[in-house]
Amino acid sequence: MTETLFLTSEDVAGLATPGEFVDAVREAYRQRGEGAAAEPRETLRADDPPGKLTGYSAILPETGAMGGYTYAAGFADRDAHFVAPLFDTETGRPLAVVDGASMNPFKTGAAGAVGADALARDDATEVAVIGSGAQARGQLRALAAVRDLETVWVYSPTKEHRESFAGEMAGRLDASVAAVASAAAAVEDADVVVTATTAAEPVFEGDLLEPGTHVTAIGQYDPEKRELDHETIRRSRYVPDLRARAFQDAGSFLSALEAGVVDEDHVHAELGEVVAGVAPGREDDEEVTVFDSGGTGVETVAGAHLLYEKAREAGLGQSIELSPASEALTGQD
Repeated sequence: MTETLFLTSEDVAGLATPGEFVDAVREAYRQRGEGAAAEPRETLRADDPPGKLTGYSAILPETGAMGGYTYAAGFADRDAHFVAPLFDTETGRPLAVVDGASMNPFKTGAAGAVGADALARDDATEVAVIGSGAQARGQLRALAAVRDLETVWVYSPTKEHRESFAGEMAGRLDASVAAVASAAAAVEDADVVVTATTAAEPVFEGDLLEPGTHVTAIGQYDPEKRELDHETIRRSRYVPDLRARAFQDAGSFLSALEAGVVDEDHVHAELGEVVAGVAPGREDDEEVTVFDSGGTGVETVAGAHLLYEKAREAGLGQSIELSPASEALTGQD
């Protein structure tokens, strides 16, 4: 039997700061840029009841962990359930099973912040956030760990939601946070634009972006949906989390590619290649840059391992036993 740590959402809630997630995820993407294995998500869909089963994985040899996410969304529950298994890269033994929902905004926010840190101007202080849900919270809190934010404008279609988000974030951040009545008003004069929506169509017009703006887009992992318009993609130095994912489900890029606005060479590099110094990031203050974050096993394994290590130190979690195949795979009752 192999002892494995089971961590509930309660166990891991508040266990790591946004900055700690950012550090872990940055290190993970450096490993990816130097050749660590990772694959884009694979999704299986069901019609009755409607839902999808999704998984993605990565191996982080220097972290000493591998694993990923498996999650179900929709079905009769009309909800989502996330499980993050974590394995040791030396032995292959299971280290932990993490109830993964509560870490999702933090590990995804960390990926967005690593992208912004690699691509946004060093003096970026003004931020537009399109979206006001859990993922928008995670993005903004992580971004505040890599840039000294002064002003944040937030827009989402429901007035009460954007105002509630602005009030909450104003209390958390050392920055002025205000709700605005349109995406255009949020984007105007922003140094960094974060899109964290479920929109199927572009949420702002690319010609509104000032030279030097960085865009982090996290809501587009469906080839039929896009948060960013063709002009934003065309103008940008375009960096996805994984190159293969850009051609699989990055809807904004795929739409621009299909329309002939850009070609396949428009993918500048993967995020990991920029973080590792294999490819350059921003090269001047006038460039428009885009980090397209659809979710990968890289940040998931990094986040889960961070929580596993901190839970062990704090004595949290429940030990469960899993049998190796040499013991259990007998073909006997």
